[in-house]
Amino acid sequence: MSASMDITGRSALVTGASGGLGRHFAITLAKAGVRVALAARRADALAETKATIEAAGGSAVAVAMDVTDTASVQNAVAEAADALGGIDILVNNAGITVSRSFLDMDDEDWDRVIDTNLTGCARVARAVARRMRDGGKGGSIVNIASILGIRVAGGISSYVSSKGGLVHMTKVVALELARHNIRVNALCPGYLETDLNQDFFASDAGKALIKRIPQRRLGQLHELDGPLLLLASDAGSYMTGSVLAVDGGHLVSSL
Repeated sequence: MSASMDITGRSALVTGASGGLGRHFAITLAKAGVRVALAARRADALAETKATIEAAGGSAVAVAMDVTDTASVQNAVAEAADALGGIDILVNNAGITVSRSFLDMDDEDWDRVIDTNLTGCARVARAVARRMRDGGKGGSIVNIASILGIRVAGGISSYVSSKGGLVHMTKVVALELARHNIRVNALCPGYLETDLNQDFFASDAGKALIKRIPQRRLGQLHELDGPLLLLASDAGSYMTGSVLAVDGGHLVSSL
C-alpha cells in the first residue's frame, strides 16, 4: 500500500506566514485539514491570513515570532505547541534579502540576512525539533531554501550564502535527527510569479530571464503545493536530507 498524503488533524507551525510563500503554505496546509500556527514578527500582520483560513473552515492561531531573537522563538514555539497540542510539521519559511553588490554590502546588511535566513531557521528548527523528540512521535521539518542555494546569481551574495547554508544545514540536521523519527528536507523554489515581481518580469530583463528557464515560463504558487504536501506527509516518509527543486528545469539549463 502506498503511503498517504493525508495529513488531516495534524498540526503545523509556519514562519513568515503574514505574506508571500508563507501565507500560501499556511493556507495550503489548512486546506489539507492541518491545524496551523501562523508566525511572524507582528501577530496583527497575520490577521488576514488567519481570517482567510477560518473563512474556508480551517483552523489557525497567530503567534508573534522574531526569528532573530532566541527568547521570542522559544516563547512562540511554546505558545503554538500549547494551542495546537503539539507540532507535527514545521515550515521554516521566514526570510529576507538585500540587493547590493558584494563590494558595497556592509556588515550590518550581511548579518541581518544571515541571521534571519540561516541562523533564524536553525533557532526555530531546534526549538521545534526538541518538542518533536520529547513528544516521541517525530515529525517533518521543511526548510524553504531556493535554487539560489544550489546555483548563484549576482547582486544578492548574502541571500545566496544564507540559502546555500540552509541547504547544507538541512542535510546535517536530517542526519542527526533521523534517529528521533524527525525528517528534515529542503524545498527549493525557482522563479515564481507574484504580485510583487509582475512588473519586473514584464520588462526586457525579466523576459530574458524567463527565456533561460527550460519550460519558458514562471512557476505558479500552487505548483509548490504537491511538493510541500509530499515532504510534510507520510508519502515522503523515506525522504530526509533531500533537496527538492521546483523550478521549471532552471537548475539544469545550459551554462
